[in-house]
Amino acid sequence: MARNEFICDCNAIHMDVVANTSKNMLEADTFNRIADFFKILGDTTRAKILFALDQNEMCVCDIANVLGMSKSSISHQLGTLRRSGIVKCRKSGKEVFYMLDDDHVKKVIEICIEHIEHKK
Repeated sequence: MARNEFICDCNAIHMDVVANTSKNMLEADTFNRIADFFKILGDTTRAKILFALDQNEMCVCDIANVLGMSKSSISHQLGTLRRSGIVKCRKSGKEVFYMLDDDHVKKVIEICIEHIEHKK
């Protein structure tokens, strides 16, 4: 494959495409929030936690046992995920159970897994 095979060398600008795309561009803040969302997901431990929570709502002790990690490290990561609006929790007596925040997060995780599995 040539080094520059995918570089556009045409001089034509497709004004309708440019105008339509420009009109539909999101605000800069939205792109920053999208990037932040994916940065949060870009950690292996957090990805494992999200996969576990996609299976079941779980307490810190359960997640720690599934991942073979300390409760402290899981709690730290859950705090990051909670502050980012990716997971939420509910209290039952003295126990706190964590779950994915909503179906949007669940879909993102599941679509990502599907995409990765499809590429194997």
